Amino acid sequence: MAAVMDWQVHPAAPTGLSEEQAAYREAARDFARAELAPHAAHWDAHSVFPREAIAQAGELGFCGLYVDEAAGGSGLTRLDAAIVFEELAAADPSTAAFISIHNMATWMFAAHAAPALRARWGAELASGRKLASYCLTEPGAGSDAASLRTRARRDGGDYVIDGAKAFISGAGSTDLLVVMARTGGDGARGISAFAVPADAAGIVYGRKEEKMGWNSQPTRGISFEGVRVPADHLLGAEGDGFKIAMKGLDGGRLNIASCSLGAAQGALDAARRYMGERRQFGKKLAEFQALQFKLADMATQLVAARQMVHTAARKVDAGAGDATVWCAMAKRFATDAGFSICNEALQIHGGYGYIREYPIERLMRDCRVHQILEGTNEIMRVIIARHLLNSEEELR
Repeated sequence: MAAVMDWQVHPAAPTGLSEEQAAYREAARDFARAELAPHAAHWDAHSVFPREAIAQAGELGFCGLYVDEAAGGSGLTRLDAAIVFEELAAADPSTAAFISIHNMATWMFAAHAAPALRARWGAELASGRKLASYCLTEPGAGSDAASLRTRARRDGGDYVIDGAKAFISGAGSTDLLVVMARTGGDGARGISAFAVPADAAGIVYGRKEEKMGWNSQPTRGISFEGVRVPADHLLGAEGDGFKIAMKGLDGGRLNIASCSLGAAQGALDAARRYMGERRQFGKKLAEFQALQFKLADMATQLVAARQMVHTAARKVDAGAGDATVWCAMAKRFATDAGFSICNEALQIHGGYGYIREYPIERLMRDCRVHQILEGTNEIMRVIIARHLLNSEEELR
């Protein structure tokens, strides 16, 4: 089982953390070591959604990391959150990724809900006593999210929602759905956001998808058939939904990038241990220069990815105008690097890396989807290229 290493002696350790950030890192590392690492392989093998462990994470403030304290959250920065998610993912990328998605949905809700609705749900979500799912993707609207067809029409004091969502993390096991639905015409400006209780009449959950990874969190489609929600469950104003979704995704991309950093760190740690223990041709693997070079390249990739993620997080925290493109670059780079590092760690382990007795194959399976969700890495390239071609600003 992958243990979280001591950052104080690790060559890939982040620098410049405040005392508070070091404390968050320590708390997340201790939690991951005690509550995630011993169970991650079992949760993966048996598709267990560990609500109890997630609730324990909530008790530490990890379920509402960057939600305002007034809404029941921890009120931390996006950089603080990135540090926490990396530590959690070093032990269990799947469960850490769900916690990160819940944080994104909870922030979107808390930042845009009417005061009475926020008072009803905010503290419950931020504490992890209640969990949220983010509902944007549809069977016919993945990368082209602005073409979504789920519709919400006003009917007196309610909105009535009809449509379908696909690949929703936590669906069927969460308590609140943050749903993007069309209230106006075609395109992004016709989309609104709603907070929908997950047990509302007319909601039908599909079968649990059988997935390559992320097995500790359920993934299902959701159908909305005449689902009525009070008008005050609208988040923001009509037509704000796509903007809300994209702002949420800036943070979501940082979160998933951080989870890739964690998976890569766990894999690198495992490879270092294995190279120090395994002997071939009368020598430890650590004595073979070819493997030393491979390990050095893995560590360099990880440090570079971490610095990019942390820079993007600082951009979001500062409200920088180019924060979105930095989040896209960080997500693209870190998720590609994370998968590559896990793959190289598996190669170092040889046949042992391919069997479930070792954590490497799980880390690799879990982080592969990070290159797809929160916007595919191809869409990240589109965002970056558009910025370069349509803006005179330099990326610095």
